[in-house]
Amino acid sequence: MALAQHMEVVRIPCGDVELTADAFGDAGDQPVVLLHGGGQTRGSWRATGAELAAKGWYVVSVDQRGHGDSGWSPDGHYDLDRFADDVVRVVEFLGRPPVLVGASLGGNAALAALGRCPDLALGLVLVDVSPFLRREGRGRILSFMTAAPDGFTSLEEVADAVASYLPHRGRPSDLDGLRRNLREMDGRLFWHWDPAFLKHPDDDAVQRNTLADPVRLGAAAATLRVPTLLVRGAASDVVGIEEASKFLALVPHVEFCEIAGAHHMVAGDENTAFGSILGDFLERRIRSRQQLFERVVAEAEEHGHGS
Repeated sequence: MALAQHMEVVRIPCGDVELTADAFGDAGDQPVVLLHGGGQTRGSWRATGAELAAKGWYVVSVDQRGHGDSGWSPDGHYDLDRFADDVVRVVEFLGRPPVLVGASLGGNAALAALGRCPDLALGLVLVDVSPFLRREGRGRILSFMTAAPDGFTSLEEVADAVASYLPHRGRPSDLDGLRRNLREMDGRLFWHWDPAFLKHPDDDAVQRNTLADPVRLGAAAATLRVPTLLVRGAASDVVGIEEASKFLALVPHVEFCEIAGAHHMVAGDENTAFGSILGDFLERRIRSRQQLFERVVAEAEEHGHGS
């Protein structure tokens, strides 16, 4: 299947910041919103966006606040409320409920938003994230993200750092693609996110993680009433079997699958397998339900006119 699809960059006002997003496909199609993980950008979904658009979905892949080309919080503050508010604003911008697909931070933001507004979306896909996470996996991510506060001297140095963090992928060969995740300042390369995003909970008066609150996210999960899919990377050190099982017990209607060979960044590790699973879920649980609903409504209206 050819992946060449119409794509445009859109700007979405979200109160104190403006978010930048890539929009794939026909705006008249059912929308799917892709929300990346912490420290990533909308570019991590580029292949997924093109694939879904080719299947008749309107895909909006968002740079979350403080990331990529989106605005940075003017006060340097980032917490679950800010990211959840942004998800609500994105849906308002679209003008109709989408399917929310979130990896890591993006999944937390989508879940928190649905906890506040249960009818915000038609479905939810959580990619290697749940209210329950492994401490060691989260710690490894934070260590990588904070390892180079003074930036890098070259793309080759960045590639070496990525290879050390993701040894299962090998050293990145596409240095131009890697550049999209970086910004240049004073001749040095820095990751494309606001350093304030990495503020440690110990810096707050109340020492808690404001981006991954298991009590709040667990309460939000318990209220879920939309079709939900949890995708776990089988080699993930962030969401283990125990953590996934807790989520499944909390949300009995959830579908669950593992992707062999995938670590925490599932779409990047096994994009083909992930795209197949996501496409199947969207077709069965979203599009088919919508078509059935529209058919029932049409038949009811026809019956009403005929009586």
